[in-house]
Amino acid sequence: MNLQNTSEVIEVPVLIVGGGPSGLTASLLLSRYGIDNLLINKYRWTANGPRAHITNQRTMEVFRDAGVEPQVVAAASPHELMANNVWATSFSGQELGRLLTWGNAIERKSDYELASPSAMCNIPQHLVEPILANEALRAGSEMRFNNELLDFTQDADGVTARILDRGTGREFTVRAQYMIGADGARSRVMELLGIPLQGEVGLGCAVNVWLRADLRQYCESRPGVLYWMVQPGNDYWVGSGTFICVRPWNEWVMLFMYDPAQGEPDLSEAAVIERARRVIGDAEIPIEVLTTSKWQINHVVAERYSEGRVFCCGDAVHRHPPANGLGTNTSVQDAYNLAWKLAMVLKREAGPGLLDSYSQERQPVGRQVVDRAMASVQNMLPISNALGFEPGQSEAEGWASLNELNASSPLGRERRAALEQAIQLQHYQFNCHGVELGQRYASCAVLSDGSEAPAYVRDPELYYHPTTWPGARLPHAWLHDDAGRKLSTLDICGHGHMTLLTGHGGEAWSQAAEAVARELGIELEVRRIGLGLEYADSYGDWARLRWINEDGCMLVRPDQHVAWRAQSVSPTADADLLQALRAVLARQ
Repeated sequence: MNLQNTSEVIEVPVLIVGGGPSGLTASLLLSRYGIDNLLINKYRWTANGPRAHITNQRTMEVFRDAGVEPQVVAAASPHELMANNVWATSFSGQELGRLLTWGNAIERKSDYELASPSAMCNIPQHLVEPILANEALRAGSEMRFNNELLDFTQDADGVTARILDRGTGREFTVRAQYMIGADGARSRVMELLGIPLQGEVGLGCAVNVWLRADLRQYCESRPGVLYWMVQPGNDYWVGSGTFICVRPWNEWVMLFMYDPAQGEPDLSEAAVIERARRVIGDAEIPIEVLTTSKWQINHVVAERYSEGRVFCCGDAVHRHPPANGLGTNTSVQDAYNLAWKLAMVLKREAGPGLLDSYSQERQPVGRQVVDRAMASVQNMLPISNALGFEPGQSEAEGWASLNELNASSPLGRERRAALEQAIQLQHYQFNCHGVELGQRYASCAVLSDGSEAPAYVRDPELYYHPTTWPGARLPHAWLHDDAGRKLSTLDICGHGHMTLLTGHGGEAWSQAAEAVARELGIELEVRRIGLGLEYADSYGDWARLRWINEDGCMLVRPDQHVAWRAQSVSPTADADLLQALRAVLARQ
């Protein structure tokens, strides 16, 4: 490497490239775990626009464990204001249908509330990122914005990166033991690593317009995140815009598709306002355009997420449409999976082999997410078909077809039934609880107990199936501690350390945990759940969910996934637990 203009050399355990949701989450968690880290971001500060916004329960659990859930909830639009997806000819025009989303339907509320201590919320990226950045700084992270990665090399002991301070034009060097590439869809880190990307790009073209318009009169009676306006004519795809709620009910992103073969869209302020007025259907409402941007639909996942001492996460390794709202959520969860592993390796509590599990676990999740998002986009086509829209039809033909929905005719009945069926298909996009919460990892950091994976008794995409099968996320159940405080099973785990759960008759496991933690030099918390123990299973939910006997045990990783379990107490508890931890932490 040419270091001619590189006078400053910074040494740090972890260098993070990119200041989006995954990079900021990684920085915050590493600092919480006591690991010094430097984050660089080539932009001057965090996101300057709404971008992603749907924040699902698993991501809120990550924020809960990181200590920022209250701040996120305070800045977000609450779950109940996410209830409706609305299809209409305009805000002021005829409504064609609704779907209750994100677990707000009566028949789905219990699924979501039973599954997690945290509720979904709607918080745009430009509001959540400063929370993560400021909390990371308070926790001890170092950040340098307006600093860009130029290139890097790695060797057996670490990574050497050359950085440009874009403000001063000065270059400097960072020497890190590990590097995280969280630098987005145009990732310089992935480019330099040369990791292959699988899939397709440029599958569709779209425009986002961030604007202000007070639509309270059209939304308060049907609160939601997405309002799909389907207007006939020559517009590409269906209608002229989908409105995404940024702040209820006066701040929005208007999204519309376009066909580049027919020319680039007119993004002048006058043209954008004219389109917005047509979508709203009210010429009197003042509209303020804040920003416009173009983007493409991609369907891409990296072949692997790491190379040597460099680990990539977020949009650097998975790129897909915004359907299902999985982008930022998956990015945050990538960081949650990676951060504790880096921390334990750097503290010498785990062997370097533990880091192999990151790509083993998260790459299949990335593949699932990009495939689900693409399928959800394709599932929108039946709505267009039910409305009778066809490419190239005139506006008059389109309205005639749309009006047939109101007719008491065989065709009208057929079209109404088709529309209802098409809207119900959207549950796979907007109530996809199993995809949001149900990841089951298989890797070197999960130790089988010899049992078969539990079968799914309902649709595995639509419904979350709680289980303590090794590799699964620890199920949520409400407990009460000695002081009467209400806590989730997730609350008594995580926080950067391994946890052993046991109950009545599990004294041998508690004693084994103390001995094994001392021998391995790790922090291993023991939590006893049961009547008269530290954590009371007041409602009996844990007894129904644990899938082990009272005197069994469960080893839970810092990311709240089950690493190993034993059905009952064992006369060789010390040896069994030691063997399990050695395997999970690559300490063989």
